[in-house]
Amino acid sequence: MGDGADIKWLNEPEEKDYPAALSYLSLLYNVAEANKIVDGLRAAPVSQFKAKDIFRASSLSLLGISNDHVEKDRKKIRKGVSLSPILLVRDNTNRKLFIADGYHRMCAVYSFDEDAIIPCKII
Repeated sequence: MGDGADIKWLNEPEEKDYPAALSYLSLLYNVAEANKIVDGLRAAPVSQFKAKDIFRASSLSLLGISNDHVEKDRKKIRKGVSLSPILLVRDNTNRKLFIADGYHRMCAVYSFDEDAIIPCKII
């Protein structure tokens, strides 16, 4: 942690992130509801939260640098390549947070700085 990398971000999520979110959300919701959620994510403004807070709210385990996708994103960070903001969905009924897209980016960022501010779209 904390090797001084300057983490850069795109202003908006990449277009490919939305079908990836839909694929994941279709496991949790019926297809019509998953599509409605993705439409909401597209329209949502970009917000910012600390990496450690997103992890705590999501209750997910941290993937280590031995994960190929996490290491790929760590290399992007070291090279100064901008990352795509992550997509988050609040499950208000169960008080949970789903990372609809960007779990590997989140883990890569956290490995550099748990206090890093992560841009995201959240509904």
